[in-house]
Amino acid sequence: MQRKILSSLLLGLVLSATGVAISSAGAQKVWITVGDSAFQELKKVAPNMLVSQSRNLTTGALGTAAEEKVHLVQIDRSQIFALSAAIHSNLHRCGGFVEHASESAGRMVLEGGNGRYAAAPSLAPAPSYAIDNQTTVNPLLSQMQAANIGQTIVDLSAFVNRYYTTTGGVNGSNWIKNKWTTLASGKSYVTVEQFTHAAWAQKSVIMTIRGTDNASEVVVLGGHLDSINTAGTSETTSAPGADDDASGIASLTEAIRVMMESNYQPRRTIKFIAYAAEEVGLKGSAEIAKKFKTDGVNVVGVLQLDMTNYKGSANDIYLFQDYTNAAQNTFVSNLIKTYQPTLTIGTDSCGYGCSDHASWYAQGYPTSMPFETTMNQDNPKIHTSGDTYANMGSQATHALKFARLATSFAVELGSDGPSVSTTALTKDVAVSVSGAAGANSFYSFVVPTGATNLTFKSSGGTGNLDLYTQLGNNPSTTSYLQKSAGTTNTETITIAAPSAGTYYVLANSVAAVSGASLVASYQITSSNVLTSGVPVSLGSMAANATKTFTIVVPAGKSSLTFKTSGGTGDTDIYSKFGAAPTTAMYDLKSDGSTNTETITVSAPKAGTYYVLVKAYAASSGASLTATLQ
Repeated sequence: MQRKILSSLLLGLVLSATGVAISSAGAQKVWITVGDSAFQELKKVAPNMLVSQSRNLTTGALGTAAEEKVHLVQIDRSQIFALSAAIHSNLHRCGGFVEHASESAGRMVLEGGNGRYAAAPSLAPAPSYAIDNQTTVNPLLSQMQAANIGQTIVDLSAFVNRYYTTTGGVNGSNWIKNKWTTLASGKSYVTVEQFTHAAWAQKSVIMTIRGTDNASEVVVLGGHLDSINTAGTSETTSAPGADDDASGIASLTEAIRVMMESNYQPRRTIKFIAYAAEEVGLKGSAEIAKKFKTDGVNVVGVLQLDMTNYKGSANDIYLFQDYTNAAQNTFVSNLIKTYQPTLTIGTDSCGYGCSDHASWYAQGYPTSMPFETTMNQDNPKIHTSGDTYANMGSQATHALKFARLATSFAVELGSDGPSVSTTALTKDVAVSVSGAAGANSFYSFVVPTGATNLTFKSSGGTGNLDLYTQLGNNPSTTSYLQKSAGTTNTETITIAAPSAGTYYVLANSVAAVSGASLVASYQITSSNVLTSGVPVSLGSMAANATKTFTIVVPAGKSSLTFKTSGGTGDTDIYSKFGAAPTTAMYDLKSDGSTNTETITVSAPKAGTYYVLVKAYAASSGASLTATLQ
């Protein structure tokens, strides 16, 4: 957290007896926005600053009348340290400023542009804030362990520092990426990536858990990965940052762990973010939040964990009321009361630009920031070499409360939202597509093992239709595996070697569409095509292995039989007309305890039938025969 920096620890800065900063000629200039109380301190340490604009911004919940005057000023970069020291010494609170890339970028914050503090985006309706997923949340909370959080704090604070320009800062980002990637191993619906910031070396880390039927709405949980020691910013300056903010990252990591181990997949998309460069003016989160707004991402809620393991005040969790969303704060409070009823809740103010939630608030998104203490009683060791796990008692019981809060926030908000109707596609059968401008239609298509050249094609009619596809869950216009986005209704997506599973397609009407059609198809190699009366060897199949076969049935047949026999083990068979079956989606099945299984289809329809063979237990030497009569 940006905060309370002792003037005696300032590097490369000399303060006069009156507290006036002395900066060298030609010092690097920087534009910042600063809250009014901090601005009064700034006038003492930077009397020659350039004031570009002052404007009242909403400070309370979005839409309320509470305001604070915020100023856009240009100062020497070195004077940021003097400003932070004055905020600590005289105002006894965190932060108070946000750095901007240019004067115009700062003006956007005050005037609108890419987001205005007083206006919420019209990207998605407000969440219901229902708390109705206790059967999912409670088992997750019971699995969470303070020891795991403590170990993550220890691992992150082992870096000499995680300052945004140092090797340790880069390596800290890499460590988080690797940790989160390991936790998500084997989850096709989860990705972990680093967000590159052009102006500095340290990267932010983003884990995305793709939603199922409401994936276009996004829930964000974050903390910052960088650390700082105000005694210096070199490669060798000790800044373990155990509380600020390894504790927040550790709390989020424990939430990720239990969600991954329980195979939880939300309806909304959930993003966990470790922000770079928070300590120097919220630089990393500002870039990310701005990009999300520019890309039109429907962020329905943001939770910030910045310092979670120092209990310096009477209550367990404090909810900041300024620069946050009142309705979401009530939701967060209700989550605590529901899932951790023994905890006590307090409220406090954080001030302008105190942590990364302010970046999202500036873009109009609903935010909340639960904190470990009151602002005036926060950890005195932060931003020093003494911010260690040992100085927090070598335990993480306080941080566990925040990990449980983050988990309940992610699941309750991630499981909510309107359901999306999905139409199942049949191989080579066209469906009609129409819709007003901006309308979305969703489709699903099961692809068997061994399929090649999967295609989704739209054509005909009038308008402009774009296609997006994703494996395992609904895509959106910003989250997809492949897309085809031309200027007409003629679009094609081709995947040469598709994975077996269910693909989902979004048909987006860029302009009003009428009379278009959509067709899904794939190819099956000849070895997977059955001939009536000819047995096919299944070879050796490990437990849970599957193989998919097809047979084309002409018109006028009275019966179709699929039969497995011979060998050892236990195979089951599932059949479906027009699309590959799964063990959960089929027309008929035979699942006895041996390799002898039979499915009979009376008066089969003309067209392609599919049969899935699954080895319930390891099987060897069995054969499959399809017979038409």
